[in-house]
Amino acid sequence: MKTIKKIFVLFFIILSLQSAFPQGAVPPPPPGGADGSENTEDNQTHGAPIGGGTFLLIAMGAAYGTKKYFNARKKNEKEIND
Repeated sequence: MKTIKKIFVLFFIILSLQSAFPQGAVPPPPPGGADGSENTEDNQTHGAPIGGGTFLLIAMGAAYGTKKYFNARKKNEKEIND
């Protein structure tokens, strides 16, 4: 029974190592246009755009912070008056 467990553990380790180091990735094509020129519009790299979702997230965070601030202020005023 111990031999079967050892074989199973060894098989699992080998299988997990095999998936940890994938093989056969295709390299990207070389830079340059179809005629070999470097200054084509298609060849220029652009950064990732910052969409409306980022600004929405910032606005929601600001609203949440403002709400927490005013709630803490109300709680503090209530404790002072009591």
